[in-house]
Amino acid sequence: MGVHDGHRDRLRENFIEHGLDSFNDLNALELLLFYAIPRRDTNPIAHDLLERFETIGGVFRASVEELCEVQGIGRNAAALILLVPQIMKKSCISDTKAIVYVNNSDDAGKYLMPRFMNEQDEVAYMMCLDSQKRLIKCSEISRGIVNAVDINTRIILETAVKCKASSVIISHNHPDGVALPSPEDSNATKQVAKSLALVGIQLSDHIIVAGGDYVSFADSGFMRLIKV
Repeated sequence: MGVHDGHRDRLRENFIEHGLDSFNDLNALELLLFYAIPRRDTNPIAHDLLERFETIGGVFRASVEELCEVQGIGRNAAALILLVPQIMKKSCISDTKAIVYVNNSDDAGKYLMPRFMNEQDEVAYMMCLDSQKRLIKCSEISRGIVNAVDINTRIILETAVKCKASSVIISHNHPDGVALPSPEDSNATKQVAKSLALVGIQLSDHIIVAGGDYVSFADSGFMRLIKV
């Protein structure tokens, strides 16, 4: 038995019995690193990670290259750290499979929000619905840098027509901001609505997501003001 084995066993059993509620961020990272760094004291490595990235959230948002700059973190440990938030995102997305009909912004928000988890860039999605508001398809239509997503009207039109959609909901995120529409968001919404109307498809809503919050253009009354 190594010098750190007893400590590892105690920390692991504490987690199994009580979960992470009694753990601080340092101990939680230390425990996680057990599974990638089997023969070293992971406490100082966890400490260096928090010092470098300031919060445990910052650690999980870091890139492989940034993580590997911390002494003691190799690609195996970096991959494990990156895996945790992505597994959580995948789990939350899988829970949305129960949403078959999208009748309002609440349904749309529940379906869309997990898809924006951990995103540091602006990303745009579109949902294609049939005449009964049944979800036909949800797909990513654009990905950019922070505050520079390009909502591509041509792709929206092509996708909607191919899916034989009766209506469409578009959505994008504000990674470092609040879920409030910008003038550019409003102009893009008008452009998409008018373009879809030319082929007989309704733009039902535009959902803007930021963190755990979202704003619906339909709920705000904006969609009713668009002349198509």
